[in-house]
Amino acid sequence: MILKDKTLVTTNSAKLKAGQKQELDVAFYLRRAFKDHPQVFVFNDVKFKHNGETAQIDHLIVYTYGFILIESKSITGEVAINQHQEWSRSYRGQWQGMPSPIKQVELQLALLKSLVRDNAPQLLPKMFGKIQQNFGGREWHSICAISSNAIINRDNTPKTLEERLVKSEFIADKLLDIMKLPASIPNALHFFSTNTRPWFSEESLVRICEFLLEQNITPATQLKTDAIASSLNEPSPIYQNESTALAPRSIVPTIKEEQPNVVNEVNLQCKQCSNSKTLKARSGRYGYFVTCAECDTNTPMKTSCPQCNSANTKVSKRKESYSLVCSDCENTAFFRLDG
Repeated sequence: MILKDKTLVTTNSAKLKAGQKQELDVAFYLRRAFKDHPQVFVFNDVKFKHNGETAQIDHLIVYTYGFILIESKSITGEVAINQHQEWSRSYRGQWQGMPSPIKQVELQLALLKSLVRDNAPQLLPKMFGKIQQNFGGREWHSICAISSNAIINRDNTPKTLEERLVKSEFIADKLLDIMKLPASIPNALHFFSTNTRPWFSEESLVRICEFLLEQNITPATQLKTDAIASSLNEPSPIYQNESTALAPRSIVPTIKEEQPNVVNEVNLQCKQCSNSKTLKARSGRYGYFVTCAECDTNTPMKTSCPQCNSANTKVSKRKESYSLVCSDCENTAFFRLDG
């Protein structure tokens, strides 16, 4: 299932345009392979902060047994890795060194692992109602997806790195080989199996995916962060390099006060009987929904934005509060639930 698409950035940089195209290519193959898969959840272009550090992940896969991080790399020409794990690339016959995308994605993996571990009580249920689960034994993988037109010199590449390099069109095959998914999500009976990997229950998968969506830093959040930092005369971390820049540093957006005509409430109705008084919020494999106490019908909470009527919205939950966030007009409206 695709939970987040790539956020496009308008740029005149040929390098950034090539990078975005490569990410979109990988996202295309991920969508084709996993858009309807009940055990695979895909996040494209995820950015979050933890312990004062910021990580940007090109593609994140959350699945029954763990996590896979994918670094997309646009390379035209040939790429080679020596026995010291040093990368180099050719361009128009000239060779030059380059940063290791494998090392880059490993740093992002470490920060993500720290984030979910620190929030384990929120994400994983207690065993037998007493013992808090953690992320021990869950699988963590990181790979690099390279442009389809690149040439990978695999002759002298260390075996451990060679296995983590894949061209874009083979990304789905590589992921399936890593995940080795069962026909269905395991249940309690699997405890009696002699060779069982620790897995996430459906409830845990929903919690983890919801949490990651809430942690994601959107462009609007970045701009507001920069405005606050500028007002305090502090440098903003989101303009550290070209790859994360959204606007020139000299242009500082102003955080506008909420206008009185903003619609900040969503009034849901049962799709069967139009009841709006006794609806109870629930979560499932495909997101949030409400159950009608009158006719027992389920109705999706995701709806059009009440402010601009855009369908580009998502439902978020924080504690017992549910909200509808619009990606187009950036309005946040809260659900009014009496059930």
